[in-house]
Amino acid sequence: MSAPAPVQTDPRATLRGGLPDRYLTPDDIAEMFEVPLETVYQWRKKRTGPLGFRVGKHLRYDPADVRAYVAQRKSAEQDAA
Repeated sequence: MSAPAPVQTDPRATLRGGLPDRYLTPDDIAEMFEVPLETVYQWRKKRTGPLGFRVGKHLRYDPADVRAYVAQRKSAEQDAA
């Protein structure tokens, strides 16, 4: 009998950590963080939220950048406690 084949894990799945496999819109960010859409735009203007980028006139967010933002915020909260 042969041993079962090892399970291959998609490294992108680990990177995404449950986030969609596409660039996110400002509406997605507002829904994820349960904040008004205007808050997302204010974060961008003040450079305090997740890193976004433009594709033409459209604003998009890389799920990996959003995950890094959340990790950074969690770390800052733990350091403050």
